[in-house]
Amino acid sequence: MYLYIKGSLEIKTKGYIVVECSGIGYKIFMSDKSIDEIGNIGDNIKVYTHYHVREDEISLYGFKTEEELRMFELLLSVSGVGAKSAITMLSNITPSEFAYAVISDDIDRITKVPGIGKKTAQRLILELKDKLKSQEIEMSKLEIEKEVKEVEGLNEAISALQVLGYSRKEIELAFSKTDLSDLSIEQIIKKGLEILSRNK
Repeated sequence: MYLYIKGSLEIKTKGYIVVECSGIGYKIFMSDKSIDEIGNIGDNIKVYTHYHVREDEISLYGFKTEEELRMFELLLSVSGVGAKSAITMLSNITPSEFAYAVISDDIDRITKVPGIGKKTAQRLILELKDKLKSQEIEMSKLEIEKEVKEVEGLNEAISALQVLGYSRKEIELAFSKTDLSDLSIEQIIKKGLEILSRNK
């Protein structure tokens, strides 16, 4: 319903902020990490939002970046993961770390998040990998107009970025003019996020 809200930061407290826009104060729940980094009282800010509707609750959840929003919505799509658990994860793992953990089957990294046990971590990996498969994402070498030098782990990094909602075409174009040699998979993912965010 709302992609983002721009306005004045009026309240900043544990668990949520209030942003005033056109005379309306929006109470927006956020991760503790994002609240710490969002700005100071009186600042004009932009918050990406998710309109969360349940039988007993209607809430707005906020995020500093579109990648955080995508990660939150991905988490909600997994059975047994609610909004509060998803927000807790955002306070303890970045979108790039999360995407890499899913692609690399790193259960240990995911279970370091408070409240996330081994079974939930396994379900996250299983269901999100299945989403990739259901979209018929091919793990072939890059085939774009400008040839890209093969980099070890590049396909894994591309898949991780696809987990966060980017299309393969967007990712390939982002990497086409980028030197990825000597970078780890997670560094490639972070570099991709930087480029893709600038291209928005």
